[in-house]
Amino acid sequence: MNVLLIGNGAREHALCRSLSLDPDVTALYCAPGNAGIAEVAELRQVDPLDGEAVAALAVELGADLVVVGPEAPLVAGVADAVRGAGIPVFGPSGEAAQLEGSKAFAKDVMAGAGVPTARSYVCTTPDEVDEALDAFGAPYVVKDDGLAAGKGVVVTDDLEAAAAHANSCDRVVIEEFLDGPEVSLFAITDGETVLPLQPAQDFKRALDDDEGPNTGGMGAYSPLPWADPKLVEEVLQTVLQPTVDELRRRGTPFSGLLYAGLAITSRGVRVIEFNARFGDPETQVVLARLKTPLAGILLAAANGTLADLEPLRWSDDAAVTVVIASHNYPATPRTGDPITGLADVAAEDAPHAYVLHAGTKRDGDAVVSAGGRVLSVTATGKNLSQARDRAYTALGRIHLDGSQHRTDIAAKAAAGE
Repeated sequence: MNVLLIGNGAREHALCRSLSLDPDVTALYCAPGNAGIAEVAELRQVDPLDGEAVAALAVELGADLVVVGPEAPLVAGVADAVRGAGIPVFGPSGEAAQLEGSKAFAKDVMAGAGVPTARSYVCTTPDEVDEALDAFGAPYVVKDDGLAAGKGVVVTDDLEAAAAHANSCDRVVIEEFLDGPEVSLFAITDGETVLPLQPAQDFKRALDDDEGPNTGGMGAYSPLPWADPKLVEEVLQTVLQPTVDELRRRGTPFSGLLYAGLAITSRGVRVIEFNARFGDPETQVVLARLKTPLAGILLAAANGTLADLEPLRWSDDAAVTVVIASHNYPATPRTGDPITGLADVAAEDAPHAYVLHAGTKRDGDAVVSAGGRVLSVTATGKNLSQARDRAYTALGRIHLDGSQHRTDIAAKAAAGE
């Protein structure tokens, strides 16, 4: 199988790594990729938001499957252009991707499907914002209706900060605060069959103890030793399948990766948000545990044959990933700083720990930072404690001037094992 993957982050590196280990994949391309992805795939240049250019590249490469990694190309309809060229593509249509592209659309779909979620108001004026904030009270949950690279949500007790964020958005969803731990559950779907993956938990805040601003994610772990063993089946029956069925009923079938961000509240499971693609950094730990070769699963979703697949096989090992971010992330991150120690991790920590690149590029012989989240140091172990120790040991070999990372990823879950 000849595969083309679109994107350039750590999620795409994790996907490329898994695809490169799949014996059915004979050629692997990534556009535009990054310095780490270049070690497992051949890089090509393309504008990820230009559907016609992506489709033309797929035709030129003779791709049997195109995998669209990030949300912005999906919302822009890149998967539609590739499908139009007659090539199987893993990723929803632009219309179905509005499940992530518009919080208001997602709320409407959930209402139609009877999916449990937070009560909410969609606001477009300052008066509506004030009314909604007053109705729910603190803590305030304010979500930009559009795409915001994981940073469009503000959760705060500060009324002025909540109103300021709301009024900076064209359209905003204000909703009740959901108590309880959060879980990310991915499902692969062909528009009818829904195949849930293993759950993960990510860490959105920049600093230890969940302090600091929201980020795109600073680390993740899987499995969740504290979660109800029936959680995945419950979410499949009450959230994932009804959502896929509702979108098909509306004439906008969703095929690709459906990501449910969940809160396990005192009143039961509630959906915080949907995404239309693999989440970063949870993908790094979920794929680290997947034993079934990846390409065949993604192709079955693209071709509508998921129901014919054998059950997925999973490792009993745990996985932890810790994100190394640039100085000043998530504000205006500093870039262009050299990264050292990557070869030391490869020499000392493989195969149990490895580094996935996010915001990196080559500068001559050096690898330098090129974004806010720079690397995902990922490790597996017989339990979370061992995986965590291995991840932080590997991280300690890497140097990036001014970088930051959380020291408490999976700490509580590991302590409770």
